[in-house]
Amino acid sequence: MTGAGEILNSLDKAKTQWYHFTTIIIAGMGFFTDAYDLFCISTVTRLLGRLYYYDPLSKTPGVLPANVSAAVNGVALCGTFVGQLLFGWLGDRLGRKRVYGWTLLLMILTSLASAMSFGSSAKAVMSTLCFFRFWLGVGIGGDYPLSATIMSEYANQKTRGTFIAAVFAMQGMGILGGATISIIISSMFRSAIDSPSFMVNPVDSTPRQADFVWRIVLALGAIPAALTFYYRMKMPETARYTALVAKDNKQAALDMGRVLQVDFTGVIDVTTAVSGGVAGPEYGLFSKQFLKRHGLELLGCSSTWFLLDIAFYSQNLFQKDIFSSIGWLPAAKTMSALEEVFRVSRAQALIALVSTVPGYWVTVALVDVIGRWVIQMIGFFFMTLFMFVLTFQYYSLRGSPCKNDPSLFCGGNHTAFLSLYALTFFFANFGPNVTTFIIPAELFPARLRSTCHGISAAAGKAGAIVGAFGFLYAAQNQTEGKQDKGYPTGIGLKNSFLLLSVINAAGLFMTFFVPETKGRSLEELSGENNSDKQQAPYSSSYMADKQTGSYTESGRY
Repeated sequence: MTGAGEILNSLDKAKTQWYHFTTIIIAGMGFFTDAYDLFCISTVTRLLGRLYYYDPLSKTPGVLPANVSAAVNGVALCGTFVGQLLFGWLGDRLGRKRVYGWTLLLMILTSLASAMSFGSSAKAVMSTLCFFRFWLGVGIGGDYPLSATIMSEYANQKTRGTFIAAVFAMQGMGILGGATISIIISSMFRSAIDSPSFMVNPVDSTPRQADFVWRIVLALGAIPAALTFYYRMKMPETARYTALVAKDNKQAALDMGRVLQVDFTGVIDVTTAVSGGVAGPEYGLFSKQFLKRHGLELLGCSSTWFLLDIAFYSQNLFQKDIFSSIGWLPAAKTMSALEEVFRVSRAQALIALVSTVPGYWVTVALVDVIGRWVIQMIGFFFMTLFMFVLTFQYYSLRGSPCKNDPSLFCGGNHTAFLSLYALTFFFANFGPNVTTFIIPAELFPARLRSTCHGISAAAGKAGAIVGAFGFLYAAQNQTEGKQDKGYPTGIGLKNSFLLLSVINAAGLFMTFFVPETKGRSLEELSGENNSDKQQAPYSSSYMADKQTGSYTESGRY
């Protein structure tokens, strides 16, 4: 075994230690921030409409035009797509550590800049908000491949899936955190400012101080990222990158010996005599060798993530419309702007608390027990099942428009409707939303690992963009399109559920292209474990020979 092989074997068998948990916190706070920044916007979207698009002649609360709403909700996803490809590639070219802190710094600066979106007109404010949220998305996108790759390369073989899943599970906490902060800020303003419902006083129902609410909510997203920026910059490069890509076994041993309490003394002595790292086949991303070895795996990772994110992001971004359609949220005109923020945020927090967050942590507990592939199949299966039930029992569960107020729905079984809807979130997270993040960080060679994870994640964000933009229009009522606000007639929520059912079923099928990675080393999965045999002139038994002390200048013990 070469020096590099000895280091990586030691990492695979290292006991779980404090530095593993430190890495989870450092990487996880980035994902907390990612989810906070991506999803908190849905809690204040209606407030933006009331503040900047109120028309006194319409006698209804202001609503963001369709194109503006799509841009505000989806532009960060476009930036995330770019960031995943860019920083995924840079992570392999320059090293994980070198670019890891820059993604966080970009997120901090653009979170603050989004909150300070300037201008005196609606067009100016929305334009600057979209500009800064695009660059916020770039930073968020960079966090995906880098965090996943770093955690997979630090982790030991036995608990690698659990550690990577724990990092990603912070996304659920970020969704819950964004909704909670919106509840707190809107409650503080409601208690300080007397704001009647729109029906009582259209002008005073949206006090000008409400403009600070959405700005504060967006700005607070910078805090968790700022708290871990210093620690990201101090993290050493991963041993796998240093040994397998940079070909510096000695530095890899020194770095890992410093942080993981593993005695690499013997390995360091050997690596001073061994030139280079693991040789391995140096095929590129666009080569026939890569296509033969990993082409179907990359297709499986990318396609399942793409299909999953169509469903996941569309459900998150239009869930406030679902709450309204079943009468869980009152009509906008019966509330003040601040009360509407409070109620939308409370509904989002409840869904996150009872379904989204538990789904993440059940995966953390079981991913190294029953495996990634099994969890992904279970998740897609039940997402498909519950979406079909919601589709075919839509009217019996939702009810019919009430005679005295057509905006509310009477009859039906709203508890069952919400329970089924919440279960789709639970099985998205105890399922493909986590496993699609884990598997690309394990399958590919070290020199292409970050790039391939970035490609898979970017495919997911392409799906998220389809969900955010496409389903914003598709979910509009078939016969009551809001043409006066720029909303065309859509296919309705029922048919949107049917379409999502088909998409989830397609994800189930594409999972057959994804292999199980539980219990196998990264080098075995990527094919790099065979490269040790190609290391001439060093014998695979030189570590045993070292015990005799017989070392020669030729490089053999």
